[in-house]
Amino acid sequence: MESRFNLFGSPVATSFVKRLNAATKVISDSGLPTATYELVKIRASQINGCGYCTDMHTKDAAHHGETSVRLNLVAAWREATVFTEAERAALALTEEATRIADGRGVSDAVWEDARKHYDDDQIAGLIAGIAMINAWNRLNVIAQTPAGDYVPGQWG
Repeated sequence: MESRFNLFGSPVATSFVKRLNAATKVISDSGLPTATYELVKIRASQINGCGYCTDMHTKDAAHHGETSVRLNLVAAWREATVFTEAERAALALTEEATRIADGRGVSDAVWEDARKHYDDDQIAGLIAGIAMINAWNRLNVIAQTPAGDYVPGQWG
């Protein structure tokens, strides 16, 4: 499979991608646990059918020490016993925020559960992280960026 559009082949696309990359520093500095953010990126990418992002974030998470058991169970996190309550709250928020087109938005129950586990900076990082991965998913799905060849740390 070949990409239908090179996100680094146009000055406009390259400028946008660079700005998205720069914005990730805010999320990293929020205090949101790195492992949680990787789980969020994987789950949103699965929901959005973004093979490139799913490939990237499962490989990055494994590279940073995430277990294969947890990586294999992200899609079935509700039935899995390997995630903390805080991670489960983040995954629930990710699912509802990623599926806002379904018309339900984010329920008060899911929001309140996330707020039990994350302080203001962390919840801000979580919200920004969910928005960020959804943007990346859309870019890569639209461009049909092929999956499978990503090498951990490839993008810095």
